[in-house]
Amino acid sequence: MKNFYRLFAALALLVGLLVACGNQENEGTANEPVELTISAAASLQDALEELKTTYEKENDSVKILYNFGGSGALQQQILQGAPVDLFFSAAEDKFDALVKKEMIEQQGTDLLANELVLIVPKNNEKQIHSFDDLLQAGKIALGTPETVPAGQYGVDTLKSMQLWESLASKVVYTKDVRQVLTYTESENVDAGIVYKTDALVSDKVDVVATADDATHAPIIYPVGVLKASKHGQEANDFYQFLQSDEAMNVFIKYGFKGAQ
Repeated sequence: MKNFYRLFAALALLVGLLVACGNQENEGTANEPVELTISAAASLQDALEELKTTYEKENDSVKILYNFGGSGALQQQILQGAPVDLFFSAAEDKFDALVKKEMIEQQGTDLLANELVLIVPKNNEKQIHSFDDLLQAGKIALGTPETVPAGQYGVDTLKSMQLWESLASKVVYTKDVRQVLTYTESENVDAGIVYKTDALVSDKVDVVATADDATHAPIIYPVGVLKASKHGQEANDFYQFLQSDEAMNVFIKYGFKGAQ
């Protein structure tokens, strides 16, 4: 009988220890920050990295994880089921496609606007000072139009100026605007077409021309929360923060304009 009581006491102690360990694990999990995944256009990288630092300091229960790339490629990832909380696109059509599929909460909002510019390496060996001068270029970097909105805006601009047929064979396509910038900085190409905001972060290129707004569709950046987000409240809080005066001041510092 004594052995029975000893065995019972040992089992009770073991159960108590397991329960205590389980509670500690749950408490540890509860104290871990919520991770928000933001799929954002590559041109937003510098501004969003600064905003991440600010937001995480003010909200230690949230950790921001960015996935930067061409808006079209990011859209396809979301369509294929990638776990994303917010989508911040550099093109309305890529964003609207998700809205039509009812994958975005409350339609989202058009937050920012940008400009399209022509950049050249500092030494500018080919003496390119305008879009017309691209006829003198050997290679021109441009985002892949199907997945990089800046690339499509660039093609539209060159077609509008009656230059595309002469320049198409000179184009080197890239995965996003930041790769256009890198190719131009390293002089692997004679010129590139990027957003104004991309050019502003580099001291290795010069802006030689700005595309007329009439030559391409408006460059608008919509942002919204994905319905599939597992952290709806936290995602909505960050979404609201991006629209705050504090965030807008950072976007303006990096060359963006308000879309309104």
